Amino acid sequence: NGTAMGGGAGLIAVCDIVIAAENARLAFSEVKLGIAPAIISPYVVRKIGEAHARVLFVTGERFSATRGREIGLMHTVIPLSELDTAVEKTLSDLLSSGPQALRAGKALALNVGRMNQETARRYTTETIAALRVSAEGQEG
Repeated sequence: NGTAMGGGAGLIAVCDIVIAAENARLAFSEVKLGIAPAIISPYVVRKIGEAHARVLFVTGERFSATRGREIGLMHTVIPLSELDTAVEKTLSDLLSSGPQALRAGKALALNVGRMNQETARRYTTETIAALRVSAEGQEG
């Protein structure tokens, strides 16, 4: 909700889940201050891609939450009046899941796409096997 400029917009790129109000405005505005978004650039480029970063890093243009969603920076954009409810639902969803399963899901999302097929097959097989025999997996 509100405005996130420079490093504030960069912090969004390291978040696993981003829910934004429609009125949010963002910018990678460092160039307007005579500097560059250097520290945040690896995370932002990974999240939105090189093509979008090339434009936004050099123009410093402000953009809407809707555009942020279109380029992959945000996951959900909703009216401000629904923001608290959406955050509470997401938190409830997370809290109703097993901590080991959440960690494993995040690790899968971060790692599998960078693996060759054989390594990914082995990694995913080992992951599900370990989770199924864990106390958490047995309880679920």
